[in-house]
Amino acid sequence: MKNNNVLHMLSIAKKAGKVASGEFMTENAVKSGGAALVIVAEDASDNTKKKFKNMCEYYKIPVRIHGIKDELGHCIGKEFRASLAITDEGLAQAVMKKMD
Repeated sequence: MKNNNVLHMLSIAKKAGKVASGEFMTENAVKSGGAALVIVAEDASDNTKKKFKNMCEYYKIPVRIHGIKDELGHCIGKEFRASLAITDEGLAQAVMKKMD
């Protein structure tokens, strides 16, 4: 059930236009300082997880490994997504609260 709350929050963030999804967009959000939280799918490649963990550590952005690619994509109305960034600080805090 806890998982559903997180996915629901992500769909709200998407409707608010506060989600950058896909590897390229997520990376852009991180590097431009727009990302408040990065979420990487549990079934993303080890390479992808490592890349975003390192990048987020460098830019001091929280990163979470959560859900699977199908779920992450589905809740934001896309095909599967291995990574996404929430670009709103308040929404990011709310999502992290649900995860932790």
